[in-house]
Amino acid sequence: MTTDDSHEARLSNTGIVLPAPLPAFGQYVPAVLHGDQLWVGGHFGTRTDGGIHTGRCGADVTTAAAREAARSAALNLVSTVRDTLGTLDRVVRVAHVYGVVNATPEFLEHTSVIDAASDVLVEVFGEAGRHARLAVGVSSLPANLVLEIQATLVVAS
Repeated sequence: MTTDDSHEARLSNTGIVLPAPLPAFGQYVPAVLHGDQLWVGGHFGTRTDGGIHTGRCGADVTTAAAREAARSAALNLVSTVRDTLGTLDRVVRVAHVYGVVNATPEFLEHTSVIDAASDVLVEVFGEAGRHARLAVGVSSLPANLVLEIQATLVVAS
């Protein structure tokens, strides 16, 4: 990878400052590296004041607010990737993203919400950030989170 296509350089050029990686909140780890694959577990959005994005889309959360939560969740996920790998430059490809949105049955903008997370991954990883994806709505999430995203990445050793 040259400096021109370095994910770390691209991140630096965006002006994005990654938050500290989220800790595990139970008997699991935030990410598992095996061979050339990195599985990153569910990540949620955090606010600059340290709070978490909570609520239900279609009830007390707007699509715009949910997109902010998705962007933050993606930044938290990228932070976990860097923490696990030591550098973002080991990422060969973001292969798959799975996004779940806490939503009422009438809410239909799940894809638009999770698009905000996908945008971050392309912003940070360039073409290597384009991925397959599933975005769905669920009737509830732990702690009333607005959403969670998880990802599978291909990495270099």
